[in-house]
Amino acid sequence: MDIGSKLKNLRLKKGLTQEELAERTDLSKGYISQIEHESSSPSMETFFDILEVLGVTPQSFFDAKAQEQKIVYDVTEHTHYEDTEKGYRLQWLVPESNEKEMEPVIVTFSNDGSYKQFEPSLSETFGYCLAGEVVLEFGKQTHVIKQGEALYYQASEPHRIYNGSKAESTIILVATESYL
Repeated sequence: MDIGSKLKNLRLKKGLTQEELAERTDLSKGYISQIEHESSSPSMETFFDILEVLGVTPQSFFDAKAQEQKIVYDVTEHTHYEDTEKGYRLQWLVPESNEKEMEPVIVTFSNDGSYKQFEPSLSETFGYCLAGEVVLEFGKQTHVIKQGEALYYQASEPHRIYNGSKAESTIILVATESYL
């Protein structure tokens, strides 16, 4: 087992630099680097201190199944929601994606469908129109995205997406910071 690289991956997932981890564990940045590169082995006490800062129990650290990353999501794992009043259907492509950095969804609009209004945030959004055309109102600007076209924006203005055609329209949206 490569303990150093596992600790490095946990540190990166936690969003910590080596220096920040060192400060929180009263160790030096150099020593953290040595542990991660397997050129030094920490004592059990130091190892447990590092795990505590990283929010991981020793049992979960050594549990191979808990460390496996799910990569492929089957269609049976998708979650669906429909708002018939507003005329749209949501399909979450990754379970619990609202707890992750990105939230990929497919939004299908009826001919008069409209998704909710979003307030400005630090989020970024990518979209790809699969069918029909959708309209993005972004602040005072209006953008029409047709089948095969993509959109990308930082959500610094109030914005909303709705159907821009007389037929059903579908778009894949991927947003950061879990605000869909």
